[in-house]
Amino acid sequence: MKINRINGALSLKLRKALFSLSHLRCWNALFLGVAPAIEHRPVLARLDCDLILDVGANRGQFSLISRMVKPTIPIVAFEPIQTEAEVFRKALFGKNVQLHCVALGEHAGEAEIHLSRKADSSSLLPIGEAQSKLFTATDEIGTLKVPVKRLDDFKSEWQEYSRILLKIDVQGFELSVLKGSSETLKNCVYVFVECSEIELYVGQALYRDVADFLNQQGFRLHSRFTEKVVHGKLIEADYLFVRSSSSKTSATESTNLPA
Repeated sequence: MKINRINGALSLKLRKALFSLSHLRCWNALFLGVAPAIEHRPVLARLDCDLILDVGANRGQFSLISRMVKPTIPIVAFEPIQTEAEVFRKALFGKNVQLHCVALGEHAGEAEIHLSRKADSSSLLPIGEAQSKLFTATDEIGTLKVPVKRLDDFKSEWQEYSRILLKIDVQGFELSVLKGSSETLKNCVYVFVECSEIELYVGQALYRDVADFLNQQGFRLHSRFTEKVVHGKLIEADYLFVRSSSSKTSATESTNLPA
């Protein structure tokens, strides 16, 4: 199974490289070591949104494919690690893209981020034994103090939009981000969030906790994508939640969604 995971990762890396080489707009990012997250392309193409909030943006992989699939839709991204944020800015220069070098959570303040050997596996939670065991080069190599704000603190960025896509990939800190986004969620139609089925980071919320919270906010699970399975057991995946048409907000459910 470990060999299959490695082969799958290499296959995706090759497809990303080929995609980037065949699209001129990706060349600058590729030179910086950034390839678009093409695995999310089919989902993005079917979502009718007017703003994309990229929480846990890393070097801009999701924002880059979003910019290619939806070139006119504004992007507001959040990445707390300064070195990764600098690469993001170089890879996605131009209009309609903003980046805030800050972590998001339930409360504003300051926190210690646990740095992973693989930067996009870093987290505000300690890296657990299962994470290091199942995913190569994700062991902790240090910590860093970072500012933390709530997504609701950025009201000026999203208040004019009513069909927001909120993407969250924060390595176990998803529920804390969502709890700091209760007002923002009222303007969201989609929440695209990576969740774990087992504890990969110490004290993290699991998929069911995240799903229960989003259900209370008027969202329902639509689809599951990019599953990571080990020995026949689902470890983590990306989940698309859509606002229910019965929810009492200005946003309405889109019918143009992936099967």
